[in-house]
Amino acid sequence: MSEEILINVTPSETRVAIVENGVLQEIIIERTRQLGLVGNIYKGVVCRVLPGMQAAFIEIGLERAAFLHLSDLSSQELEQKGSGNIEHYLVENQQIIVQVAKDPIGSKGARLTTEISIPSRYQVYIPYSTKGGVSQRIECEAERIRLRAFQEAFQQEHKSGAFIARTAAECIDEAILESDMLFLLQLWKSIQEKISTAQPQTLIHYDLPLSIRTLRDLYTDTIEKVKVDSRKTHQRLIEFATEFVPDIVPIIEHYTRDRPLFDMYNIEEEIEKALDRKVSLKSGGHLVFDQTEAMTTVDVNTGGYVSGKNLEETIFKTNLEAAQAISRQLRLRNLGGIIIIDFIDMQSEAHKSLVLNALEKTLEKCHAKTKITEVSALGLVEMTRKRTRESLAHILCEPCPTCHGKGELKTAETICLEIFREIIREVRQYNVKQILVLASNTVVEKLLDEEADVLSELEAFLNIRIKFRSEAEYTQEQYDVVLI
Repeated sequence: MSEEILINVTPSETRVAIVENGVLQEIIIERTRQLGLVGNIYKGVVCRVLPGMQAAFIEIGLERAAFLHLSDLSSQELEQKGSGNIEHYLVENQQIIVQVAKDPIGSKGARLTTEISIPSRYQVYIPYSTKGGVSQRIECEAERIRLRAFQEAFQQEHKSGAFIARTAAECIDEAILESDMLFLLQLWKSIQEKISTAQPQTLIHYDLPLSIRTLRDLYTDTIEKVKVDSRKTHQRLIEFATEFVPDIVPIIEHYTRDRPLFDMYNIEEEIEKALDRKVSLKSGGHLVFDQTEAMTTVDVNTGGYVSGKNLEETIFKTNLEAAQAISRQLRLRNLGGIIIIDFIDMQSEAHKSLVLNALEKTLEKCHAKTKITEVSALGLVEMTRKRTRESLAHILCEPCPTCHGKGELKTAETICLEIFREIIREVRQYNVKQILVLASNTVVEKLLDEEADVLSELEAFLNIRIKFRSEAEYTQEQYDVVLI
């Protein structure tokens, strides 16, 4: 399988595309004015403790107060007090060192933790913990034992916190691992010095820019090329790779062609498609994605697909293709939280199992943690996907000012009937002989054409004269009834 990382850099934003076999699988966007906060460390102040929720709101200098739950306190704190009451740990106006675990999403503030973690290429350092670990993606038991033993020996020698070996640490020489861990200890020492002098509600430490985080977090042995269209960013990537992962320096390429990098790989077109509700399947079926604040629903439809020996086989093949497409779309759109998938009803238990297995297998490539349930009695598959940043749609789009995010508008006929009712209401309340209706061109045309007979009857019934004026700036749902 051929994999590439494409990095497009402009002064206002950085975009990273993960491409597998020429097909876009994931897009990450970071805008200069809306930089992600995950990984940032702040000196915060407790502004409110909520015993009923076992949580607290922390002011860290952002527009909205951030949220800290009892379960997100460091293991060291929880072990020392052993209490299940948030009030035993936090009080109002208390200063506290916190790290952003989830970016602000929608109307919710950032999610915080006091279990500080600092990642490098091969390890994650957890200074307030004594329990290390190894990435679950490292499956070889002998390698897991080797990494754990090295971590324990290092911790005993340096009297440090704990380390978690990342997937990239697999089969890496111990001298390189030690250098990586010493770097993390030195970085934590400098952070501690800043903590001692920093004022409350200030940023102590921020994570690397997206382009460098991409090399640190997303690079694997299957990546054949990393292409970047900025000379300055290319130089930074080379410097970072030379110091931390010298083996990948040869694959980092500065893209200099006239045609834009993302155009060369049809990335722009794929991004546009990822903003649509409907996703077509090769078989003729399609998916419909609906994203709300509470959850995302995915509806699978056969559409015009009628191939196969019988209906059950047609449904099975559509669902099988849908499972693969849904996995890609979840990554591409960065959909998280609760996700409900309404596959087409299948009678065969074997088919249900195969579709579920296909979904699980394709989601293995996803960097975000996922959990999938069995097919419910209603034929639904419920799953969760860890959400740490805004979805693609929330980054690139905003609610429609006309429908205010509903996705639907009242018909012109509905608005005409509303206008009739408003006219009757106004005439009965005020003694008027003439009324002016201001509305969109579509509504006015309908009133004067299809509703002309009704208008004549209304004028005769109320003994008034009704005039109309089209307003170019009015939306279809906007109108005004003016007394003259």
